[in-house]
Amino acid sequence: MIYFIGLDDTDNKNSRGTGYKSRQLGKLIEEKKLGEVQSISRHQLFVHDKIAYTSQNSSACLIVESDQEEQLKNLCEQYLIDVAEEGSDAGLCFAQDNQIDDSVLSWGKRAKKEVLLKEDAYKAAEHAGIFLKGYTGEKIGVIGSLAAVGLRKGGNDGRNIWLKGVELRELKGAYVIGKLKEIINIQSVVTKEGADVNDSDRIEVGEWLRPPIKNNKNTVIVEQSKSNEDYEWKCVSKEYIKSISD
Repeated sequence: MIYFIGLDDTDNKNSRGTGYKSRQLGKLIEEKKLGEVQSISRHQLFVHDKIAYTSQNSSACLIVESDQEEQLKNLCEQYLIDVAEEGSDAGLCFAQDNQIDDSVLSWGKRAKKEVLLKEDAYKAAEHAGIFLKGYTGEKIGVIGSLAAVGLRKGGNDGRNIWLKGVELRELKGAYVIGKLKEIINIQSVVTKEGADVNDSDRIEVGEWLRPPIKNNKNTVIVEQSKSNEDYEWKCVSKEYIKSISD
C-alpha cells in the first residue's frame, strides 16, 4: 500500500525546519524497516500576515510504500511528538493513496492562496476518511499537513528533497541520464521548453538538485552545457526551480 504522510509546523525560529525533520523521519522509517520512502517533497503555502509561520510557510509530504500501516502511523505520531519544537504547532496527516479525494486536492490548492481554518481542515479530512491530528501549540499545523498531502497527490506542485532513499543535497557530479533515473527514481528529464532529453546523454547535477513534480512525474529540468566538459546538459539554476515550484 502507498501512504502519503504530511508534516507541518514542527519548528521554531531557532531550530531546523520541517524539511529537515521530514528527511529524518524518512531515514527512521527505513531504519525501522517499516517501509520504503519513495520521495519527500516540499510544498510552498500562502504567505500572509494572518498566517503564523516560522520562515517560509512550507510543508512536507512523504510517499511511503508499506505493508505495516498501524506501526508506520504510530512511528510517525511518536516521532512528531518527540521532535516538535517549543512554540510550534505541529500537525500530521496520514492517508492511503486511494483515500485522497477531491476535497483534499481542493484543500491543497486553496492553501496556496487563502487563509484557512483548522476546523475546516478536520472537516475535509473527515470527509475523506483520513487521519489528521495536531500535537503542539494551537495545532494549526493540520492545515499545512493536509495541504501537503493534497498538493503532492495532485501531481503538479512542489519539489523533491529526497528520492528513493537518497539525500539529494549529497548527489554531486555528472551522470548518464538513464543511470540517474535508476538512482533516484526520476521519471522525466526535460529542457525548459519541455523537450525530452536522451537517456544516453550526460548531465551535471550541480549543487542544488531539487526535482520539481510536473504531470505526476519527478522531473529534472536542464539546459544545454556551454562548457567543454564531458556532459551535454546541466541542471537549471536554483532560482529557476524555486520560481516554478513555490
